[in-house]
Amino acid sequence: MILPAIEFIGVDKVFPKRDGGEQKVLDNVSFTIPKGKTTVIAGRSGQGKSVTLKLILGLMRADKGSIRVDGQDVTHLRGGPLEKYRSKFGVLFQGAALFDSLSVFENVALPLRERTRKHEDEIEQLVSSTLDQLELLGHENKYPAQLSGGMRKRVGLARALQLNPEIMLFDEPTTGLDPVMTQEIYQLFDRTQERVGFTSVIVSHDIPKVFNLADQVVILNQGQMDVFSSPEEIQWSEKQHIRDIVTTTMGEIYQSQLVEQ
Repeated sequence: MILPAIEFIGVDKVFPKRDGGEQKVLDNVSFTIPKGKTTVIAGRSGQGKSVTLKLILGLMRADKGSIRVDGQDVTHLRGGPLEKYRSKFGVLFQGAALFDSLSVFENVALPLRERTRKHEDEIEQLVSSTLDQLELLGHENKYPAQLSGGMRKRVGLARALQLNPEIMLFDEPTTGLDPVMTQEIYQLFDRTQERVGFTSVIVSHDIPKVFNLADQVVILNQGQMDVFSSPEEIQWSEKQHIRDIVTTTMGEIYQSQLVEQ
Protein backbone atom coordinates (compact mmCIF):
# COMPACT_ATOMS: atom_id res chain seq x y z
CA MET A 1 0.00 0.00 0.00
CA ILE A 2 1.37 3.38 -1.04
CA LEU A 3 0.97 6.01 1.68
CA PRO A 4 -0.37 9.41 0.61
CA ALA A 5 2.19 12.20 0.49
CA ILE A 6 0.05 14.37 2.80
CA GLU A 7 -3.03 13.58 4.85
CA PHE A 8 -5.29 15.94 6.83
CA ILE A 9 -7.37 14.17 9.49
CA GLY A 10 -10.17 16.16 11.16
CA VAL A 11 -8.22 19.44 10.99
CA ASP A 12 -9.62 22.68 12.46
CA LYS A 13 -8.03 26.11 12.13
CA VAL A 14 -9.64 29.09 13.85
CA PHE A 15 -8.66 32.77 13.85
CA PRO A 16 -10.02 35.44 16.24
CA LYS A 17 -12.10 38.23 14.73
CA ARG A 18 -11.88 41.88 15.69
CA ASP A 19 -15.40 41.84 17.10
CA GLY A 20 -14.38 39.15 19.58
CA GLY A 21 -15.83 36.26 17.59
CA GLU A 22 -14.03 33.52 15.70
CA GLN A 23 -13.55 32.63 12.06
CA LYS A 24 -13.19 28.92 11.45
CA VAL A 25 -11.08 28.74 8.29
CA LEU A 26 -10.89 24.93 8.30
CA ASP A 27 -13.69 22.97 9.91
CA ASN A 28 -13.00 19.26 10.59
CA VAL A 29 -11.24 18.90 7.24
CA SER A 30 -10.03 15.49 6.07
CA PHE A 31 -8.41 14.81 2.69
CA THR A 32 -5.32 13.23 1.15
CA ILE A 33 -2.75 14.35 -1.40
CA PRO A 34 -1.48 11.43 -3.49
CA LYS A 35 2.25 10.91 -3.89
CA GLY A 36 3.85 11.90 -7.19
CA LYS A 37 0.70 13.64 -8.46
CA THR A 38 -0.46 17.24 -8.84
CA THR A 39 -3.16 18.53 -6.50
CA VAL A 40 -4.69 21.95 -7.13
CA ILE A 41 -6.29 23.80 -4.20
CA ALA A 42 -8.74 26.43 -5.39
CA GLY A 43 -11.39 28.67 -3.89
CA ARG A 44 -12.33 32.29 -3.45
CA SER A 45 -10.09 34.72 -1.59
CA GLY A 46 -10.04 34.26 2.18
CA GLN A 47 -11.15 30.63 2.15
CA GLY A 48 -7.91 29.23 3.60
CA LYS A 49 -5.86 28.14 0.61
CA SER A 50 -2.56 29.66 1.80
CA VAL A 51 -3.38 28.68 5.39
CA THR A 52 -3.47 25.07 4.22
CA LEU A 53 0.08 25.39 2.84
CA LYS A 54 1.28 27.00 6.06
CA LEU A 55 -0.17 24.16 8.09
CA ILE A 56 1.63 21.65 5.88
CA LEU A 57 4.94 23.48 6.38
CA GLY A 58 4.46 23.87 10.12
CA LEU A 59 4.35 27.67 9.86
CA MET A 60 0.95 27.43 11.57
CA ARG A 61 -0.44 24.74 13.84
CA ALA A 62 -3.81 23.06 13.62
CA ASP A 63 -6.16 23.75 16.52
CA LYS A 64 -7.55 20.27 16.25
CA GLY A 65 -6.84 17.09 14.28
CA SER A 66 -3.60 15.90 12.76
CA ILE A 67 -1.49 16.26 9.63
CA ARG A 68 0.55 13.32 8.38
CA VAL A 69 3.32 13.41 5.78
CA ASP A 70 4.54 10.06 4.45
CA GLY A 71 2.65 8.48 7.34
CA GLN A 72 4.40 10.57 10.03
CA ASP A 73 2.29 12.79 12.29
CA VAL A 74 3.93 16.21 11.92
CA THR A 75 1.27 18.26 13.70
CA HIS A 76 3.37 19.09 16.76
CA LEU A 77 6.94 19.06 15.39
CA ARG A 78 9.27 21.75 16.76
CA GLY A 79 12.93 22.74 16.67
CA GLY A 80 15.37 20.41 14.91
CA PRO A 81 12.80 17.77 13.87
CA LEU A 82 10.67 20.50 12.28
CA GLU A 83 13.63 21.89 10.32
CA LYS A 84 14.55 18.39 9.13
CA TYR A 85 10.96 17.78 8.11
CA ARG A 86 10.85 21.00 6.09
CA SER A 87 13.78 19.77 3.99
CA LYS A 88 11.25 17.57 2.18
CA PHE A 89 9.73 20.66 0.61
CA GLY A 90 10.47 23.16 -2.09
CA VAL A 91 8.33 26.30 -2.07
CA LEU A 92 7.61 28.82 -4.81
CA PHE A 93 5.91 31.95 -3.46
CA GLN A 94 3.79 34.51 -5.29
CA GLY A 95 6.62 36.90 -6.12
CA ALA A 96 9.31 34.17 -6.32
CA ALA A 97 10.87 35.82 -3.20
CA LEU A 98 14.23 36.38 -4.86
CA PHE A 99 16.95 38.44 -3.17
CA ASP A 100 17.36 41.65 -5.16
CA SER A 101 21.03 42.01 -4.19
CA LEU A 102 21.95 38.54 -5.47
CA SER A 103 22.44 37.49 -9.09
CA VAL A 104 20.39 34.69 -10.65
CA PHE A 105 23.24 32.25 -10.02
CA GLU A 106 23.65 33.34 -6.40
CA ASN A 107 19.90 33.12 -5.73
CA VAL A 108 19.75 29.58 -7.08
CA ALA A 109 22.94 28.52 -5.28
CA LEU A 110 21.79 29.89 -1.92
CA PRO A 111 20.12 26.70 -0.57
CA LEU A 112 23.16 24.61 -1.46
CA ARG A 113 25.48 27.02 0.33
CA GLU A 114 23.26 27.35 3.39
CA ARG A 115 22.05 23.77 3.80
CA THR A 116 24.85 21.56 2.43
CA ARG A 117 28.62 21.19 2.63
CA LYS A 118 29.16 20.90 -1.10
CA HIS A 119 32.29 22.44 -2.64
CA GLU A 120 31.91 25.47 -4.89
CA ASP A 121 32.79 23.53 -8.04
CA GLU A 122 30.01 21.04 -7.31
CA ILE A 123 27.58 23.86 -6.53
CA GLU A 124 28.45 25.54 -9.82
CA GLN A 125 27.83 22.30 -11.70
CA LEU A 126 24.47 21.66 -10.01
CA VAL A 127 23.24 25.23 -10.46
CA SER A 128 24.34 25.37 -14.10
CA SER A 129 22.55 22.08 -14.80
CA THR A 130 19.29 23.38 -13.32
CA LEU A 131 19.58 26.70 -15.15
CA ASP A 132 20.06 24.78 -18.39
CA GLN A 133 16.99 22.61 -17.76
CA LEU A 134 14.86 25.69 -17.10
CA GLU A 135 16.25 27.62 -20.08
CA LEU A 136 18.03 30.18 -17.90
CA LEU A 137 21.61 29.78 -19.10
CA GLY A 138 22.97 33.13 -20.20
CA HIS A 139 21.02 34.94 -17.50
CA GLU A 140 23.00 33.76 -14.48
CA ASN A 141 24.74 37.11 -13.94
CA LYS A 142 21.58 39.19 -14.13
CA TYR A 143 19.74 40.51 -11.08
CA PRO A 144 16.02 40.06 -10.39
CA ALA A 145 15.22 43.65 -11.39
CA GLN A 146 16.57 42.86 -14.87
CA LEU A 147 14.23 39.90 -15.38
CA SER A 148 10.67 39.63 -16.61
CA GLY A 149 8.00 38.23 -14.32
CA GLY A 150 8.12 34.87 -16.05
CA MET A 151 11.90 34.69 -15.76
CA ARG A 152 11.71 35.43 -12.04
CA LYS A 153 9.31 32.51 -11.63
CA ARG A 154 11.78 30.26 -13.43
CA VAL A 155 14.58 31.37 -11.14
CA GLY A 156 12.39 30.80 -8.10
CA LEU A 157 11.60 27.29 -9.32
CA ALA A 158 15.29 26.60 -10.00
CA ARG A 159 16.17 27.63 -6.44
CA ALA A 160 13.35 25.54 -4.96
CA LEU A 161 14.61 22.44 -6.78
CA GLN A 162 18.22 22.60 -5.56
CA LEU A 163 17.73 20.36 -2.52
CA ASN A 164 15.76 17.74 -4.50
CA PRO A 165 12.45 18.22 -2.67
CA GLU A 166 9.98 15.37 -2.42
CA ILE A 167 7.07 17.81 -2.37
CA MET A 168 6.74 21.17 -4.16
CA LEU A 169 4.31 23.79 -2.84
CA PHE A 170 3.25 26.59 -5.21
CA ASP A 171 1.43 29.55 -3.63
CA GLU A 172 -0.37 31.57 -6.35
CA PRO A 173 2.68 31.11 -8.61
CA THR A 174 1.37 33.06 -11.61
CA THR A 175 0.19 36.22 -9.85
CA GLY A 176 0.98 39.27 -12.00
CA LEU A 177 1.66 37.34 -15.20
CA ASP A 178 -0.25 37.80 -18.45
CA PRO A 179 -2.36 34.88 -19.75
CA VAL A 180 0.25 33.67 -22.25
CA MET A 181 3.06 33.68 -19.69
CA THR A 182 0.75 32.05 -17.15
CA GLN A 183 0.16 29.16 -19.52
CA GLU A 184 3.89 28.84 -20.25
CA ILE A 185 4.72 28.73 -16.53
CA TYR A 186 2.13 26.03 -15.88
CA GLN A 187 3.52 24.01 -18.76
CA LEU A 188 6.99 24.41 -17.26
CA PHE A 189 5.72 23.15 -13.89
CA ASP A 190 4.14 20.16 -15.60
CA ARG A 191 7.30 19.23 -17.53
CA THR A 192 9.46 19.64 -14.45
CA GLN A 193 7.14 17.57 -12.27
CA GLU A 194 7.09 14.81 -14.87
CA ARG A 195 10.88 14.82 -15.13
CA VAL A 196 11.69 15.07 -11.41
CA GLY A 197 8.70 13.15 -10.01
CA PHE A 198 7.91 15.28 -6.97
CA THR A 199 4.45 15.62 -5.44
CA SER A 200 3.01 18.98 -6.47
CA VAL A 201 0.51 21.11 -4.53
CA ILE A 202 -0.63 24.27 -6.32
CA VAL A 203 -2.74 26.98 -4.68
CA SER A 204 -4.18 29.12 -7.45
CA HIS A 205 -7.07 31.29 -8.60
CA ASP A 206 -6.30 30.65 -12.28
CA ILE A 207 -9.40 28.60 -12.98
CA PRO A 208 -9.67 26.77 -15.33
CA LYS A 209 -6.09 27.09 -16.68
CA VAL A 210 -4.45 25.42 -13.70
CA PHE A 211 -6.96 22.55 -13.79
CA ASN A 212 -5.24 21.24 -16.91
CA LEU A 213 -2.35 20.17 -14.65
CA ALA A 214 -4.47 18.60 -11.94
CA ASP A 215 -4.68 14.94 -11.03
CA GLN A 216 -6.89 16.08 -8.15
CA VAL A 217 -8.76 19.32 -7.39
CA VAL A 218 -9.65 20.52 -3.88
CA ILE A 219 -12.10 23.41 -3.55
CA LEU A 220 -12.26 25.29 -0.26
CA ASN A 221 -15.42 27.05 0.85
CA GLN A 222 -16.42 28.26 4.34
CA GLY A 223 -14.16 25.84 6.14
CA GLN A 224 -15.12 22.80 4.08
CA MET A 225 -13.19 20.98 1.36
CA ASP A 226 -14.65 19.25 -1.67
CA VAL A 227 -12.27 16.86 -3.41
CA PHE A 228 -12.58 15.97 -7.09
CA SER A 229 -10.58 13.49 -9.13
CA SER A 230 -10.80 15.66 -12.27
CA PRO A 231 -11.99 19.08 -13.46
CA GLU A 232 -14.78 17.32 -15.35
CA GLU A 233 -16.15 15.88 -12.11
CA ILE A 234 -16.52 19.40 -10.69
CA GLN A 235 -19.04 20.24 -13.40
CA TRP A 236 -21.43 17.58 -12.13
CA SER A 237 -21.52 18.69 -8.50
CA GLU A 238 -24.94 19.61 -7.15
CA LYS A 239 -23.57 21.82 -4.35
CA GLN A 240 -24.55 25.43 -4.95
CA HIS A 241 -21.15 26.99 -4.13
CA ILE A 242 -19.47 24.58 -6.56
CA ARG A 243 -22.04 25.36 -9.24
CA ASP A 244 -21.39 29.09 -8.68
CA ILE A 245 -17.66 28.55 -9.27
CA VAL A 246 -18.42 26.54 -12.40
CA THR A 247 -20.71 29.23 -13.75
CA THR A 248 -18.33 32.12 -13.18
CA THR A 249 -15.00 30.49 -14.08
CA MET A 250 -15.38 27.33 -16.12
CA GLY A 251 -18.50 27.57 -18.23
CA GLU A 252 -19.83 24.38 -19.85
CA ILE A 253 -16.76 23.35 -21.83
CA TYR A 254 -15.89 20.30 -19.74
CA GLN A 255 -19.46 19.20 -19.28
CA SER A 256 -20.25 19.55 -22.96
CA GLN A 257 -17.21 17.47 -23.85
CA LEU A 258 -18.42 14.69 -21.55
CA VAL A 259 -21.92 14.80 -23.02
CA GLU A 260 -20.52 14.40 -26.53
CA GLN A 261 -18.58 11.23 -25.62
